[in-house]
Amino acid sequence: MRKNIVAGNWKMNTTVPEGVELAKAVNDAVASAQGLKCDVIVGVPFTHLCAVKQVIDINKVGLAAENCADHTSGAYTGEVSAPMVASTGANYVILGHSERRGYYNETNEMLKTKVDLALEAGLKVIFCCGESLEEREEGKVEDVIRAEISESLFHLTPEQWKNIVIAYEPIWAIGTGKTATSAQAQEVHAFIRSLIAQKFDNNVADNTTILYGGSCKPSNAAELFAKPDIDGGLIGGASLKAQDFMGIVTAF
Repeated sequence: MRKNIVAGNWKMNTTVPEGVELAKAVNDAVASAQGLKCDVIVGVPFTHLCAVKQVIDINKVGLAAENCADHTSGAYTGEVSAPMVASTGANYVILGHSERRGYYNETNEMLKTKVDLALEAGLKVIFCCGESLEEREEGKVEDVIRAEISESLFHLTPEQWKNIVIAYEPIWAIGTGKTATSAQAQEVHAFIRSLIAQKFDNNVADNTTILYGGSCKPSNAAELFAKPDIDGGLIGGASLKAQDFMGIVTAF
């Protein structure tokens, strides 16, 4: 059975003390919530990982880094490797976010390497894919998604695939206040699941968690999560306030 997941992506926000306070608030809210129907993950800056790990119950709140390097070790000043991330106690890493692709020129080939290194380090991967507004308007949504997933992930075995979560994030809906309609999101999620079924089989596809990322908030989460192929969200801005984040978590 695939899991429902709501994952926060704090991006480059909060100081370490602020992040610890936010993580504590999320952890306490999850601990006191009754009958949650999803897993909860916080994705935090590298600087926060060790401190946040100390104030959460890792059995109730997963911990994700927002990136990792495409090398294991060596003369790569300022980079943080997958083994380093894993050594903090984190159990997830977010890879392929549109901001990493756009601002730092991360390619599908580079992300393939990062995925491999993350899995080797024992991390689960939240892998992002999604189209720009221009690509959507030109009718290239499926081509973009197919390339991003197949070129970075389809070398994996079905066993490795169990540690992959997909996050569909239409770039035009990230931080813009615009949201794909639930129908638009469902259409792409269903397409992603069909790609996985074609590569592996229906069983693997049915057990893959596919999250929606793109201005998901308490007011629209329930409608999005009601769709059959939307298994939760990768939450940006709304994850920076525990109350807003938990409003999305409880939408299930």
